[in-house]
Amino acid sequence: MGFLSSIFLGLVQGIAEFLPISSSGHLSLFQHFFGLTEAGLFFDVLLHLGTLIAIFVYYWRDIVNLVKAFLRLVTGLFSKKKKGARKGRKDPGARMILMLIVATLPLFVILPIKDKVESLYSNTIFVGCALIVTGCILFFSDRMAKGKKTVRSATLLDALLVGVGQAVAVVPGLSRSGTTISAGLLRGFSRKFAVRFSFLLSIPAVLGANIISIGDAVAAGIDTSLLPAYIAGTVVAAVSGYFAIRLVNSLADKGKFGSFAYYCWGIGAAAVIATLIFH
Repeated sequence: MGFLSSIFLGLVQGIAEFLPISSSGHLSLFQHFFGLTEAGLFFDVLLHLGTLIAIFVYYWRDIVNLVKAFLRLVTGLFSKKKKGARKGRKDPGARMILMLIVATLPLFVILPIKDKVESLYSNTIFVGCALIVTGCILFFSDRMAKGKKTVRSATLLDALLVGVGQAVAVVPGLSRSGTTISAGLLRGFSRKFAVRFSFLLSIPAVLGANIISIGDAVAAGIDTSLLPAYIAGTVVAAVSGYFAIRLVNSLADKGKFGSFAYYCWGIGAAAVIATLIFH
């Protein structure tokens, strides 16, 4: 993997991870049709670390508040004062933590079939069709009535269904952000809260995936000569990811996901046609 390849992979990861166009789907198509070198497992972990950095920088106030709320929640659980426990349950930060935990649970259902899901990565017809489905999801999300639910009014069932959307979106070609934001909108979330919840929900998902992969990455070996390329790709993923988050927030608030729908339809159809013609 060359230096320019690492920068390009970082750019694709940072942009496509947050824009509703599927980073896994794009990397699959680039590797298959353009001979882009596949990122090693260790570099893949670093790229996801870069996107995590982008989330932490953009939502650092929310994350600090969540940490404080978690400490209050734990303190309330061990407190003998029932009044304090009831107050903790009404805490918006504590509610958000519970919602994120519930929304993360469906991912555990995917673990037993993880290898089968990953095998779809090389099936470009499947990836192309999944991108077309992503386009349909985005197209209809634009046309949903504006919801009003926030962390104070959303329910754990709402969170669970958004989590189901995230679990389904592990297949390559389905956009995680697009699916979870659209699921939130379908459940009546306000557009701003749907985006915020989707990106905060990605933190435990990405951390969990990296924890699972880091052992295999170390076992596979780390080429220290590529460290400059690794660092460059990670930085590019973080910076491009940060600006992608800003763009998604702006577009979602205006109900402008439809433009991404046309893009996903175009590239998905092109992938299917190119596969049928050249393979």
